[in-house]
Amino acid sequence: MAQLEHFTNSVDSVDTVVSRMRALDAVLPERDGVAVFNRVYLTVTEAIDRRLDAGRFPDAEAAITLDVLFAERYLRVAEGGCTPACWRPLLQFRRHPGVRPLQFALSGINAHIGHDLALAVVDTCRTLGCEPVDLEDEFEYVGDVLVSLEERIREELMPGPDLLQIADPLTHLLGAWSLERAREATWSAARALWALRGLPDLAEEFGHRLDAAVGLAGRMLLTPLPD
Repeated sequence: MAQLEHFTNSVDSVDTVVSRMRALDAVLPERDGVAVFNRVYLTVTEAIDRRLDAGRFPDAEAAITLDVLFAERYLRVAEGGCTPACWRPLLQFRRHPGVRPLQFALSGINAHIGHDLALAVVDTCRTLGCEPVDLEDEFEYVGDVLVSLEERIREELMPGPDLLQIADPLTHLLGAWSLERAREATWSAARALWALRGLPDLAEEFGHRLDAAVGLAGRMLLTPLPD
């Protein structure tokens, strides 16, 4: 079951994750859709790294393992590896002139939170020999960091007040997606995948359907808009 594989070659530290994201940032064109998401994710990862250094996570080992395995799923895509359905819309539309930077950022967040995070929870449970409930504090704390940054991301990438009339379709489109709701659905999906681990056929089907559903939402977020 490829989507639920355990990463034996995963990155080994948050610093390594940050270095790989910075390397991508250095080579990707600034307006590229993956580059837009990568800058957002780099900011989030650096924030989590600072909190780890400050001892803000109840279980540092669990937090680091979850963060690294989570990031690895994105990095494999960004560096040219296998592309799950949830990431294909962003790769397809990454250079489309009618897609705004905020759409790129939220489509990437949708793919990574809606799909990758659920599978990363399963990866982490297998790596540490624990249950999802043992990771709930770390999951919630990472989610809180993301939520705290979402408003800033929207403010930085949203068109200015002089473009509000033009941006009305964008406001309507992005108002249909919520990071908080996506995070809640992801936790339920992670628990379901873990509960189905003894039924590999059902787990694989569930994983494929989750991937496809998240990809559909990502495609809608990338609807090209008029200038």
